Amino acid sequence: MRILITGGCGFIGSHFIKYMLEKYTNIYIVNYDSLTYAANLKNIEVKADNYKLVVGDINDRQLLSQTLIDNQIEYIVNFAAETHIDRSIYGSAVEFIQSNTLGVMSLLNILRDKGEQIGIKKMIHISTDEVYGSLELGENRKFTETTILNPSTPYASSKAGGDLLCSSYYNTFKIPVVATRCTNNYGTNQHKEKLIPLCVDLLKRGEKLLVHGDGKSVRDWIHVLDNCSAIDVLLSCGENGEIYNIGANNERPNLEVMKMIIKSMGMTFDNSMIKFVKDRPGNDRRYAVDSSKIRALGWNPIYTDFEKEINKMVGYYL
Repeated sequence: MRILITGGCGFIGSHFIKYMLEKYTNIYIVNYDSLTYAANLKNIEVKADNYKLVVGDINDRQLLSQTLIDNQIEYIVNFAAETHIDRSIYGSAVEFIQSNTLGVMSLLNILRDKGEQIGIKKMIHISTDEVYGSLELGENRKFTETTILNPSTPYASSKAGGDLLCSSYYNTFKIPVVATRCTNNYGTNQHKEKLIPLCVDLLKRGEKLLVHGDGKSVRDWIHVLDNCSAIDVLLSCGENGEIYNIGANNERPNLEVMKMIIKSMGMTFDNSMIKFVKDRPGNDRRYAVDSSKIRALGWNPIYTDFEKEINKMVGYYL
């Protein structure tokens, strides 16, 4: 199995590369990454004959196409993305469109024009549950793969654009592409701008945790290795043209997660540790996905004790 991983120096991509190299011996992986601010070469310090890094932009069609041909790639997993929501809101969001929408189109156009020549068997496009928009607190409903897309932020809109391109290229050109929509990932080597490492860092320095709005917004959390195992299942069993939600049924209000981190650091929560600030524009109230479709393929999460895993993550980030 010869796989090209785009964005493999990022948080989820680097975990997936290491997961696959540890699980399979008959594998060759090319990590194609432009090494933006969110990439970290220390995430993926692999020295093996069946792995190599190519530094390149996903929108560089010539380099990307040549990389696929030269390395006889059979599968593509596209992690390449701009993901920090605040940057999409308070910046121009141009880089989000370039990576999350146009970058996906760059890959799809290569598969349309040269896919048979290269011999690509399948592309897995990694997306997010944020393309669905928001659910209300307290309702039983969850997002399914047929839920109408209703993104609230420029980031989510850029990801939805990539998703729709995947669907249209399958319908029009029969490109062998599968899309995943996963909930909030956590794990080691996560960028310091994300919730868990950010909270640990602020508390360690004696600073307050900033709570957006009332802190009751709910996110569904999944361990990054459970996401990796789901993607692995879809490489072999995912049906082309389909979308698969990936979630662990672990919904938690943001403030509750912060309190768990405080407890894990051996501290007793009091209101002086937090500061409520104006809610972020377009902030969705609740995310939750129905992942029964991928579970029917035999996948289930194994890191299901969230409090135990939070303790591990706090120890790691300390």
